[in-house]
Amino acid sequence: MAFQFEDFVLDPERRELWRADMLVALEPQVFDLLLYLIGNRERVVTRDNMLDAVWNGRVVSESTLTSRINAARRAVGDTGEEQRLIRTVARKGVRFVGEVTELSAMATPAVADPAPTGLPLPDRPAIAVLPFTNMSGEAEQDYFSDGISEDIITALSKLRWFFVIARNSSFIYKGRTVHLRQVAEELGVRYVVEGSVRKDGDRVRITAQLNDVATGSHLWAERYDRELADVFAVQDEITEAIVAAIEPQLYAAENFRAQRKPPDSMDAWDLLMRALSHYWRVTRQDHVVAQALLEKAIALDPNYGKALGLLGTSYMFAAHMGWMEMAAAISVAERAARAAIRADDEDAWAHNALGHVHLFARRFDDSLAEFETALRLNPNFALAQGYYGLALGYCGRWRDADAAARRAIRLSPRDPYAPVYFGIAAYARFLGGDYEEAIRLAQEALRQRSDFVGAHRVLTAAAAMAGHGTIASVALKELRRAQPNVSLAWIAEFMPIRLAPDRERYLEGFRRAGLT
Repeated sequence: MAFQFEDFVLDPERRELWRADMLVALEPQVFDLLLYLIGNRERVVTRDNMLDAVWNGRVVSESTLTSRINAARRAVGDTGEEQRLIRTVARKGVRFVGEVTELSAMATPAVADPAPTGLPLPDRPAIAVLPFTNMSGEAEQDYFSDGISEDIITALSKLRWFFVIARNSSFIYKGRTVHLRQVAEELGVRYVVEGSVRKDGDRVRITAQLNDVATGSHLWAERYDRELADVFAVQDEITEAIVAAIEPQLYAAENFRAQRKPPDSMDAWDLLMRALSHYWRVTRQDHVVAQALLEKAIALDPNYGKALGLLGTSYMFAAHMGWMEMAAAISVAERAARAAIRADDEDAWAHNALGHVHLFARRFDDSLAEFETALRLNPNFALAQGYYGLALGYCGRWRDADAAARRAIRLSPRDPYAPVYFGIAAYARFLGGDYEEAIRLAQEALRQRSDFVGAHRVLTAAAAMAGHGTIASVALKELRRAQPNVSLAWIAEFMPIRLAPDRERYLEGFRRAGLT
């Protein structure tokens, strides 16, 4: 049963408030409060009534209750002065006074179901953590709320019994009003975590809610008011509560607590989160900015393992794209990666960085071992999974490489790095002699990211080997635009292809395309 008043419709089943054909964004507690007021509109509800219904009897401050009532008023276009729909009755409580019509589910606003995505639920509990909403009113604080979400994703990913969607796919929903059912279908998950962060001076308020999308139920919700210095403990509490709600038996058996080595300085953490926001944009300039921010973070905290690991990874990616000299990148990236492992040898980013270094230094077995360690520490680390595929491909294990790249795509199906994973799969199919599939995958990578150098390289070679001269010619022109320094000598020197026959066949593709 839904409730219509004025031009609003409140749908309890979907937990949505619509105004005409526009969805109104509401925090979970505000929705619960509005639903309770409408459901009890025949009477005045007291403060204790509201605390029992919305806060499960927990004691909250008068200012908190007032702020939620005001938020409910704003959502329905009311004010404390006008009190057109939500009226305060002095010394008694609050009553919803609008005229309400009860509707059947068929009469509620239609929400178009997304096209099937073909993503079946995996055999493990699958969960996505949506970017927490920045409630601070300052856009420049987005990185802080993003960082909270990312830390929860990382902590959950360390649990081998969860299938956790990677950060980049979850974050495509940032700033969008999307029904959780659509999120679940597009990402192939059952559970979705959402929340908000309000940073005010030296305090932070974090709210989080765990939703079982299959049943439409809310398994758990909580709010945390803390000093900023305690933010890491709050993240652990949230993660632990989510795990307990999803699988209490495993929680009891394993006595899980996310282990983290937080940086000594919150300033360093801030810098890391800012750097990550640039890193995931996958452009040359953003990597330059990310590296500068990471250098500042490490200067503040020389033992900040994740910052060191991310720095090493960024330098190696930049060199692989042809944005900087490989020798210089390997030197600085190896120092950073080894320092990251010394600081925290259980950090997946650290081993991911060292895996990159070993690969381009042609220490192939060491590279595979480091990527495997990163994936053992975090089986849901899509970036490491993708680059593990690249290492397997460069080692000539094209079937394993193809499988690893496709696992990365499944872990993070909507990811700024997805074009990279498609490019890695394309290279694997090239090695297997399946040039048509290599062309298709490379074109898909370029459809998503037209400036991705790696996909231009594979498309050029694969099209030439398949005899598609026009495609190869156009692809080579675009490759030269994306990577002006590309040449047969550059490919032979800087692409670490382990087996001579694989390297010669790749070079032959470029020769046929007209590269010199």
